[in-house]
Amino acid sequence: MILRVIFLSIIVTYQFTKICVGQSQLLQIDAKNQHYLNYNSKPQLLISSSEHYGAVINKAFDYKQYLETLSKEGLNYVRIYTGSYIEKVGDFGIQRNTLAPASSNILLPWKRSDSTGFFLGGNKFDLSKWDDDFFKRLKDFVSLAKEKQVIVEVTLFSSYYGNAWKYCPFNPSSNINNTDNKPATLINTLYNGNIIKEQEKYVRKIVRELNDFGNLYFEIQNEPWADQVDTIIVKNDYDIEKKWTSSIQVASIASLNWQSKVSQWIKDEEKSLKNKHLISQNISNFQYPIADKIDNISIYNFHYSLPTAVSENYYLNRPIGNNETGFAGKEDFVYRRQAWRFIMAGGALFNHLDYSFSVGKEKGIDSTYKSPGGGSPKLRAQLGVIKKVFDKIDLTDLYADRTSLVASPGYLSYTLSNNKSNWIIYLESMGIRQQDIILNLPSSKYQVEWIDAKTGNQLTKSTTDGKLLKVPNGNKDKLAIIKSGK
Repeated sequence: MILRVIFLSIIVTYQFTKICVGQSQLLQIDAKNQHYLNYNSKPQLLISSSEHYGAVINKAFDYKQYLETLSKEGLNYVRIYTGSYIEKVGDFGIQRNTLAPASSNILLPWKRSDSTGFFLGGNKFDLSKWDDDFFKRLKDFVSLAKEKQVIVEVTLFSSYYGNAWKYCPFNPSSNINNTDNKPATLINTLYNGNIIKEQEKYVRKIVRELNDFGNLYFEIQNEPWADQVDTIIVKNDYDIEKKWTSSIQVASIASLNWQSKVSQWIKDEEKSLKNKHLISQNISNFQYPIADKIDNISIYNFHYSLPTAVSENYYLNRPIGNNETGFAGKEDFVYRRQAWRFIMAGGALFNHLDYSFSVGKEKGIDSTYKSPGGGSPKLRAQLGVIKKVFDKIDLTDLYADRTSLVASPGYLSYTLSNNKSNWIIYLESMGIRQQDIILNLPSSKYQVEWIDAKTGNQLTKSTTDGKLLKVPNGNKDKLAIIKSGK
């Protein structure tokens, strides 16, 4: 009897330990500070500069070398598309676009039929048959990412921007399954006819196939406002042309209702499965005080985000991400500064769209690309500095601080702190005139470590009384890490 009790106790303890270990390896919202994510029992930022989301659907792309490169550079996030959206060569002015495979290298969740006529070449798709090769590649990608401690954003859908609907497998001209012929703008709404049944089957299949992996979350749709926009807020009254770059675009109610339905498919499919993954919603470009939250969302992502995307929504107590930036030229410093601003405003995730990754250049060394953005090994090294700095800091009691820094003449500044013993101040030089900054800390003696925000190298050490902080000479972007002297 005693041996039986001992044996049962061992079994119960083993099962409990197994469950706990499994949960620790599942990406979650941090329990102590819900502005951040937690993976492997550690709150951490997601920082990256990743390829154009075609790593899985493009058979010619060597994702093993790609993931190895990001891991060595200290980055821990990638974004992938899973087949409902692809591009053709030349879309958006991008050359060597990983999301625009050559016809023979397109690998999607559905098998090809015997019927010719797919817009990008080859046979049409049969939506009633899954392509096992795709799911093998998808799972191998996520498995390798797990080995490298890389989190994968699995983006299920995207807007079609008009032309891309022609080569979507759901388009009736691309399959043999008699899907309804609907305008591109209605595909990701509840008004898409029988296409919604195919979308649901696709979502549930992806969710089932990836359930064993903890290093991922699902994003419902990339840039929903591009096809379904209700609200356009002009953010630059001086741009007479009123281009997209000078306006904030927000998805329509029709889009939000459909996105809510997709989130329900994910949740429903996972009810009987081991792991319950986080879901993200792509809110808008630049910034927006979120007004229409949909069901089951844990992460709110923006594109080309301003720091105000974080501050306007900080009260939601959820991770806020900038999961795509670009369209601002090739200069590395532009995106480095964007990253520092966003993370120092309290953001949880930053990803630059890096065009230096391409087929044959999976180490991210393509310097001759033509695209609307940037990317380089030097930029990734600079973004890696952010990751290294915050890996040494306990994020659980770190919050956006709007009161500890009174004034920073000549600098753009952001502060994170626990408001008792640790403060981090980012100073982005706006000129050449050296100025001291004014603090509002309790009168005491504090130790200050100054770090070069570009290289991560220590500049100098100093002290402050909590009221005035002397800034080291030079117009480099700097980080001041202030600790109580007690």
